[in-house]
Amino acid sequence: MITVVFACVHNAGRSQMAAAFFNALADPAKACAVSAGTQPADHVNPVVVEAMREAGIDVSAAVPQKLTEALAQQASLLVTMGCGDQCPFVPGLKRDDWPVDDPAGQPLERVRGIREDIRQRVHTFVTRERIASTL
Repeated sequence: MITVVFACVHNAGRSQMAAAFFNALADPAKACAVSAGTQPADHVNPVVVEAMREAGIDVSAAVPQKLTEALAQQASLLVTMGCGDQCPFVPGLKRDDWPVDDPAGQPLERVRGIREDIRQRVHTFVTRERIASTL
């Protein structure tokens, strides 16, 4: 089983979208994703909730959580999205960085573009790793 942790600073936008798309596209028997942040917000960005709702995914009940070394150690891969040096280094853990714009403070139109960038990155990843859902 592959476990991917998507991490950004506040766990209120980018990482929430990435984990939601991953869990929608990946075969749950092969892989799952969680999201976390180095400085988690109190709630998911409402504009992100709306943009994801438009894409058919409800993240309104998601709760930002702290990215800890213990959480990262459970993963097969850590995908960082803007947290840079604040993201923990876990020896032996494969790490990738996706340079994705932060949706915080952005209008819905801009967040839609960020959403589509993330959707494409996740789709490419699950296809390349051959973990896409057969549904």
